[in-house]
Amino acid sequence: MQNVENKVVIITGASSGIGEATARLLAGTGAKLVLAARREDRLAGLADEIATAGGEVVFKTCDVRDAAQVHAVVNLAIEAFGRVDVMFNNAGIMPLAPMSALRTDEWNDIIDINIKGVLNGIAAVLPVMEDQGGGQIINTASVAAHAVAPTAAVYCASKYAVRALSEGLRQESRSVRVTLISPGVTTTELGHDITDDTAKEFLRQLREDSLDPMAIARGVLFAISQPDDVDTNEIIIRPRTSAI
Repeated sequence: MQNVENKVVIITGASSGIGEATARLLAGTGAKLVLAARREDRLAGLADEIATAGGEVVFKTCDVRDAAQVHAVVNLAIEAFGRVDVMFNNAGIMPLAPMSALRTDEWNDIIDINIKGVLNGIAAVLPVMEDQGGGQIINTASVAAHAVAPTAAVYCASKYAVRALSEGLRQESRSVRVTLISPGVTTTELGHDITDDTAKEFLRQLREDSLDPMAIARGVLFAISQPDDVDTNEIIIRPRTSAI
């Protein structure tokens, strides 16, 4: 993993789940971390653990719906470490419900966080990476970017959008590596905000066989660790026995 040591990595959604696991794993490889999420207490605790173990880390609260806040995170990375090598656009939500429930507020939140949040991350970091002559943008999608399931139509649509944005950016860029990570069912806080009973039961059944977040973190580490002329464009990681 020599290509990871000393790389400056921004992680959004770093306060739990895949983001937290990735931060812990990358810290052990010598990456310099910039952690971002909405929960300051969780970020502070994680950063303190990493720093106590000898890692280099800074953090900033950030709501990815706010472009100015995302820019501030990128600016913090530059102030602290002088560059940005990896932007891991990982923040996301999954409030599942049937379309007929007309949870339009939830639809808007999904669009604002899962799609616009990724766009805000790209917009904040792409000029920096182009100016420095390289970098890597990693976006978290899902197996929901490859197949649609009941109660998950809007969520799936958001992840299809992330997949399309990632592929478009890959085709346009000659200096920035672009990776799409598509996790299968993973045990995280994602879905904790589901209020529809049908969707809750659907997710409960899926998670009877699910991955630990560290499995996804290892996929992120693999993509970052490849030689700079190798662009790992898409990784799908599922539980071995999963049918979805």
